[in-house]
Amino acid sequence: MRISVLGLGYVGCVSAACLAGMGHEVIGVDVNPTKVDLVNDGKAPVVEERIGELVAEGVRTGALRATVDVREAIMGSEVSLVCVGTPSEPNGSLCTTYLERVTEQIGAAVAERGGRHTVVFRSTMLPGTCLNLLVPILEKHVGTAGVDFGIAVNPEFLREGTSVRDFFDPPKTVIGELDPASGDVVAALYDGLPGEVFRMPVPTAEAIKYADNAFHGLKIGFANELGAVCQALGVDAHQVMDVFLADRKLNISPAYLRPGFAFGGSCLPKDLRSLLYAAQRADVSLPILAHVLPSNSTHLQRAVELVERAGKRRVGLFGLSFKPGTDDLRESPLVELAERLLGKGYDLRIHDANVSLSRLLGANREYIETRLPHIAQLLVDSVDEVLGHADVCLVGTRDPAVLAALPRGDGTVLIDLIRMPDAEARRTEPGYVGLVW
Repeated sequence: MRISVLGLGYVGCVSAACLAGMGHEVIGVDVNPTKVDLVNDGKAPVVEERIGELVAEGVRTGALRATVDVREAIMGSEVSLVCVGTPSEPNGSLCTTYLERVTEQIGAAVAERGGRHTVVFRSTMLPGTCLNLLVPILEKHVGTAGVDFGIAVNPEFLREGTSVRDFFDPPKTVIGELDPASGDVVAALYDGLPGEVFRMPVPTAEAIKYADNAFHGLKIGFANELGAVCQALGVDAHQVMDVFLADRKLNISPAYLRPGFAFGGSCLPKDLRSLLYAAQRADVSLPILAHVLPSNSTHLQRAVELVERAGKRRVGLFGLSFKPGTDDLRESPLVELAERLLGKGYDLRIHDANVSLSRLLGANREYIETRLPHIAQLLVDSVDEVLGHADVCLVGTRDPAVLAALPRGDGTVLIDLIRMPDAEARRTEPGYVGLVW
């Protein structure tokens, strides 16, 4: 394919050289003439393992060249990869100046060139940037996106220092496509590379890069904070982490990484508090871990706010234990949710098939009687009793009997805390509200 790559920084230079190495015909573009001259001399403008030899080989075979002229590059290509920088503004917001400028130039050149051209954004940008900001710029010049020209978002997952290796052995290929033809063009660029290919709506693709980088930063911060508190307590943090990393069932796995409701139970909150107290006594600051419980509480409050927005006073809650398959109520987020709703004066009924007051014992019974003194008046024995009472139902359980009985389209507001199995089908129905999508 004939490809123009706009921006010859780390992402653009590596993308251009590697695509040329795969047999494509590539024109690199940059406003910096020094970078352009270096590429045309067969030299890489960035320092990366193997990049020098790839650039030299691409230029030698004629597969790679560079220019400062966007128009020239567009005229000589059928697909453009936009790899310009999106730095932070002083207030932390995303700077889209370079994106807007180059998109304007691409639009003008594509209008002059004629024919369908596919514009693929590799730059990291917040969800909505492509469709709400950049597509209108192109449509001003060219016509209708997805019809007169192609649009896609293709985030990169290249680590500086190993970016060439990452390009040829990617963890995944993400294609945010406005239309299937646009996605087909991007998929063809990487034909033959390993790794799973994910095709999805444009905003989803934009968000994935942020999910990755936020989690990577969180992992590093977590490891460093754990190392600091372990050292203060006289424990070998690397030995702790070796065992932690060996657990591929719960720790290094998909476990707990699905958006849903708040966490609770007799272990997680208690142990976080204990660790934070030990760190405080040792004079060690743990800002990430210190904010886990407040973050959890804030997420729980989002459910309360959804009830408030419904504007109705009669509320039903399905589920009370801290997780399915147990009657353990200690530090259950659903108990906390019930407590907050009662405190705001809502008329509440609760059903949990696993929770029976006559069977609750010891600390479990003591906890619920302390937090919800009138629990006997709130708990009901059947799903129908809750449905007959409530104008707003909070679904916090996957009990099949509950899910099968939930109404559709009768005016009841359903607040889904667990992403029900039929959530996708219900999503467009009046009254259905998902806590997290």
